[in-house]
Amino acid sequence: MSLAVRFDDIRKDFGPVRVLHGVSFELTPGRIYGLLGENGAGKSTLMKILAGYEAATTGTLLIDGQAQQFASSREAEAAGIVLIHQEFNLAEHLSIAQNMYLGHEKRRGWLLDDAAMRAEATRYLAQVGLKKPPDTKVRELIVAEKQMVEIAKALSRNARLLIMDEPTATLTPSETERLFALMTKLKAEGVTIIYISHKLDEVEHITDEVIVMRDGRFVARGATAGLARQQMANLMVGRDVSDMFPDKAAVAADALVALKVEGLVVPDWVEQLSFEVRAGEVLGFAGLVGAGRTEAFEAILGLRRRSAGRIEIGGHAVEVKRPLDAMRHGLTYLSEDRKGKALHVNLNLQDNLTLMTLEQYAHPLLDLKAGRVALKQAVADFGIRTGDLSSRARMLSGGNQQKLALAKFLQPRPNVIVLDEPTRGVDVGSKRDIYFLIHRLAAQGRAVIVISSELIELIGLCHRVAVMRAGRLQATLDLDHLTEEELIAHATGTH
Repeated sequence: MSLAVRFDDIRKDFGPVRVLHGVSFELTPGRIYGLLGENGAGKSTLMKILAGYEAATTGTLLIDGQAQQFASSREAEAAGIVLIHQEFNLAEHLSIAQNMYLGHEKRRGWLLDDAAMRAEATRYLAQVGLKKPPDTKVRELIVAEKQMVEIAKALSRNARLLIMDEPTATLTPSETERLFALMTKLKAEGVTIIYISHKLDEVEHITDEVIVMRDGRFVARGATAGLARQQMANLMVGRDVSDMFPDKAAVAADALVALKVEGLVVPDWVEQLSFEVRAGEVLGFAGLVGAGRTEAFEAILGLRRRSAGRIEIGGHAVEVKRPLDAMRHGLTYLSEDRKGKALHVNLNLQDNLTLMTLEQYAHPLLDLKAGRVALKQAVADFGIRTGDLSSRARMLSGGNQQKLALAKFLQPRPNVIVLDEPTRGVDVGSKRDIYFLIHRLAAQGRAVIVISSELIELIGLCHRVAVMRAGRLQATLDLDHLTEEELIAHATGTH
């Protein structure tokens, strides 16, 4: 099972832009490596070269001492190298088994051997702990289950080297523990694992060694046991980021109730949810995957049907049937699905920024100059890093895409802002920027609601945290009770 890898002076250019600058390091077989770096550090590009999705411009990739340049991901998989993408690579209309063996179908003579593929798929699904029949259509799965299918698919390729890019972004704590147990088992069998994650607590927990990249260069490596999380973060950004969270300003006792929800019912998802958030307050929503947090706010915004519930904004009852109604009442929602629902990644930055408020830039023809001015202001205000203001949104790193999405959804100047997983897949430097932006919004007198699966994030950011389980509000914890233990106990029903 063992497979040794060495990167020797790897450089990669995309047109005139160099994204990898002579990267050199090696990987010993049978270890779990944490590959760290900010978005845009070059991690994904280097891994795509290893997995056959990209070719190095110059430099040498050595596998077991032999120079290799894979022509495709299929060639890399044949050598035992499998990349599990951060973005799912699944056909929604096909079954789990069909997805797992797509392009690698088992045959019996001229015919597909469906029985054999279903039987093997069942075995690999059991390994990752997904209790779903192999004939289940992928479109019927929740996001966390799709992630487990991706992992099961990788195992079916008999990987000798497994690259995992943010694999726990959608997993519950129990699913994450199951994944870690599987990784430990694979390591014992000689499989090398490269684990890319911005969750430094997970890196600290599961990896043997940490490798850090910054600005397309290899900058450091070391045994995980000898590095504190703070040291990892500092190496990633090249500066001290010890002040990760801003100080929480007190919410005025007489602050206006910006949003009040009473008796919200979302069929199959939410039962009798009631809460309120005040101007200047950051209210968190915690809970396991499937607890109903996202579905509740989709219903409040008119994106999902609700069968009951009263909504007040600024002290006045409002009827919200669609997101446009919510926006006109000063309420906006940034989806957790950044590329699917928050941005049009194939449009340029200016078109993305101004899309929600086009009437401000049409007199009646579109005023491109005014849009350009707004984009320059947003780039400055939100710290969006881009070399070209006319580039498409897909050319930005994950952190900068999220900043652009925030700027877009703040264009209508809402008084209540709902942010669903605002730092998912975002590097530590961009996370800090977003945290300080959230508190800047609160300091301006706006109410901010943060839905997050990261407990440390909720504790560091929020004045209060509402905890949901199985569609019901279990508790609302104030500052004196905001601990990981309390949040987990209410989320899992063990309190």
